[in-house]
Amino acid sequence: MFDAVLFVVATPIGNLGDMTPRAVEVLQSVALIAAEDTRHSSRLMAHFNIKAPMISLHDHNERQRLQTILDKLAAGDSIALISDAGTPLISDPGFILVRAVREAGFKVVPVPGACAVITAMCASGVPTDKFVFEGFLPAKRVGRKQKFEALIAEERTVIFYESTHRILDSLADMRDVLGEDRYVVVARELTKTFETIHGDTLGNVIEWITADHNQQKGEFVLLVQGVELESSDGPSPEALKVLDVLLEELPVKQASALAAKITGEKKNALYQIALNRK
Repeated sequence: MFDAVLFVVATPIGNLGDMTPRAVEVLQSVALIAAEDTRHSSRLMAHFNIKAPMISLHDHNERQRLQTILDKLAAGDSIALISDAGTPLISDPGFILVRAVREAGFKVVPVPGACAVITAMCASGVPTDKFVFEGFLPAKRVGRKQKFEALIAEERTVIFYESTHRILDSLADMRDVLGEDRYVVVARELTKTFETIHGDTLGNVIEWITADHNQQKGEFVLLVQGVELESSDGPSPEALKVLDVLLEELPVKQASALAAKITGEKKNALYQIALNRK
């Protein structure tokens, strides 16, 4: 047994073989497991013969559970925090609990394992030296477009979670704001039977996913390549001059498309520059 520790335990995101021996040992040894959904997690517990009692801890009851957990820690019991899948607190509940436990003077110990963000990133083929994780996209179109507009000039890889119900709408909104030539990777059902990792321009990805209904199902990680810095081999000064003139009268998309047609420069490069200048 462990004494008065809150363990933050990662669980598999799909493939049960990704459960670490240390995670199993901790979950078998604690006095209580705080799970996002006890019904969902009970199947995982049964698979690994974990018999510790569970209580629910989710977005709607996290504050109410604090005192119960703090009282158990004060009595010398150790507790494990798990989410439905992957690493707790990564777009999942737990932040309020972890802070409260730390401020109360108890030890918080991470037990690392699967995480959809990292799993998707390492197999995506997009730059991974710098990235931004934005979690789930807003449910409404206006909110999504505002989110994309705020990230137009972001040079780092940007990562989102998305659900099966909104994947097509979110990709369409992304294309409307970031342009159809922006490179994006769709990682679907990671570590599960129908895992798919597909990268292409936004325009091509939307065509691909629209044509295959099966690719619209499941849990998604979207990785959007950041804006490339302007370099010496970018558009010529003359092309930029044409672009600036057109931007005085036309929206970004029209101005960059027309400037590309006039000058022969790449439309995507001019579009990104136009976005930055606007």
